[in-house]
Amino acid sequence: MAQALAESISSSETTATIIAFDPDRARLARFGAELPRFEALDGNKAVADQADIIFLSVKPQFVPDVYPDLRHTDKLVVSIAAGIPISRLQANLPHARIIRVMPNTPCLVGEMAAGYALGATAVGEDSRLVHRLLTAAGVAIQLDEPLLDTVTGLSASGPAFVARLIEAFIDAGVAGGLERDDARELTLATFSGTANLLAKRGLSPDELITMVSSKGGTTVAGRGVLEKSDYREVIEQTIQAATNRSRELGS
Repeated sequence: MAQALAESISSSETTATIIAFDPDRARLARFGAELPRFEALDGNKAVADQADIIFLSVKPQFVPDVYPDLRHTDKLVVSIAAGIPISRLQANLPHARIIRVMPNTPCLVGEMAAGYALGATAVGEDSRLVHRLLTAAGVAIQLDEPLLDTVTGLSASGPAFVARLIEAFIDAGVAGGLERDDARELTLATFSGTANLLAKRGLSPDELITMVSSKGGTTVAGRGVLEKSDYREVIEQTIQAATNRSRELGS
């Protein structure tokens, strides 16, 4: 995730230099190799001293290890560490301005869907700057922090759930006689095309369903099966389970 964000920011902020530290020097070298303007430093404190904005991009279990090196900073700290609430970050980084971000993996291809929340000491200019940096990688929406758990269930975990649906479509195509590669290509184009059509034409899902559904046609026949099932309940329960787990991790 850090790599994808860094690449997007480098592409949009053409004068910015990305500086970073990782105790794994080989991983740090690979990270920098993809960036046009990059400097590897010798510690987190050095990064905190030199950076204008600090991105806290470590796994949640390692966040406490980073606190001592950042405790002195009064800069903007943007955390993408899942499940770490702003209150905990602020308690350990008392002088920093905190913004917490919940990104998702389509950031890797510039199609991120992210939510972000401001800590009490973050200001409007911080929000505008982070929004600009995040939207270089996709969509970013400012929300109250409790809603980031819902973002986790919907957008951060969502790609796995959508991938399961895609897998089911591919398997159904194979069951109908298609070669798996052909079924995959058609399914991926159907999912991405549907999302783009909804977005670019400003259609509601129901409007698109009506557009595709000719009376007595194939879509209506298929809808007769889908819409009699409990698909809405299954999807709602799936996202709610992920949301609840996010709340548990942050408590």
